[in-house]
Amino acid sequence: MFRSDIWVAAFVRRHNDIGHICVVARRGDPIAGQIFVEVDHLNGETSLYVPAPAASRADNPEERLFQRRFDRVGPDRVRQRLVQEEAFDPDFWVISLELRSGDLGLLVVA
Repeated sequence: MFRSDIWVAAFVRRHNDIGHICVVARRGDPIAGQIFVEVDHLNGETSLYVPAPAASRADNPEERLFQRRFDRVGPDRVRQRLVQEEAFDPDFWVISLELRSGDLGLLVVA
């Protein structure tokens, strides 16, 4: 699996290159930090994508898979979840992406 810092840099660059606003909101461990993607839908709603459980990656352990934790909720709910994660594991990354609709560029499991 790619280092977290390299994966994040590529994700941010890819979105910025196609005109989306995408930034690193929190830096984590460069090698193995978990990555969370916060999507601002530009209408007061936010979604949060978190790393998928290891069991979901059984077929392809090299891929970063995500699952949607929150879909179009208030931003306070997402912030609250990230505060909980910080108490559990402070070495995680947060990518903030502004996207009304379209392809996130993530592999998402159900």
